[in-house]
Amino acid sequence: MVGFDTADDAAVYRASDDLAIIETVDVFPPIVDDPYEFGMIAAANALSDVYAMGGIPKVAMNILGIPEDLDPEVTYQILKGGSDKCIEAGAVLCGGHTIKNHEPIYGLSVTGFIHPDKVKANSSARPGDVLVITKPVGTGVLTTALKADLLMPETKKALINNMATLNKEACERMLKYDVSSVTDITGFGLLGHALEMAKGSGVTIILDSKSIPMLPEVLEMARDGIVPAAAYKNREYASCSCSINKSVPLEITDVLFDPQTSGGLLIAMNKDDAEKYVAEFPVAKIVGSVIEKHGKSIHVK
Repeated sequence: MVGFDTADDAAVYRASDDLAIIETVDVFPPIVDDPYEFGMIAAANALSDVYAMGGIPKVAMNILGIPEDLDPEVTYQILKGGSDKCIEAGAVLCGGHTIKNHEPIYGLSVTGFIHPDKVKANSSARPGDVLVITKPVGTGVLTTALKADLLMPETKKALINNMATLNKEACERMLKYDVSSVTDITGFGLLGHALEMAKGSGVTIILDSKSIPMLPEVLEMARDGIVPAAAYKNREYASCSCSINKSVPLEITDVLFDPQTSGGLLIAMNKDDAEKYVAEFPVAKIVGSVIEKHGKSIHVK
């Protein structure tokens, strides 16, 4: 039902008239020092793709690469972090595969379930919809700053909590409303994933830069040039399809291109329902709108 033609978040295969299977996989190296926190974040990131399709994670398998001389306790804590997130998601973690690697890498392959008529693709946004984001952005900037020990303790705590939070509640709440299209915000950044939604849907997306929630200290760090290299690659990829008002400061555009780890959902939905959604789920914010295709695919004001 869903393949790679629209760069969607997961593949969807119709198993029967009443059941479709969602398949996804994601792994990466540590972005925080604590192995348990790394395991939680990596698992939340992988599970997010199922939520981005509107589904329920059911089965997961570990994918782990470890150096031969890694302390077994570190390996245990990574796997415990992943296991705890799977339990929180209600998914069964049933084994996996381990290889030797020069640095730790960890993630999950995940299988989710959904009714075939309820799949939420990233390519079906409608003119007249508004866009809702369910987590603040800026994790790439802050994890870069974290490596240099530049963050205040409360910012570090907010960053890790943001990345380790499942998109489960965001997904469950949105399914009560008139949602047309969903994606999650990960490696291509907010603008990259919005661009995939706009191109796949054949629409133009307008984003209000002043409405986009950002993590603490993000703008200060971006203003000081603490920006991950992948943000510049995202800018190179997406900028030709984006129109950005000259009034938008450079540090804000850097954050909009910033690659996210375990970011929130970007949801296109009916305006009235969007207002109800953010009222009951206050971490979510309305950040833009969808119009008929006009000029470039993305306009940032």
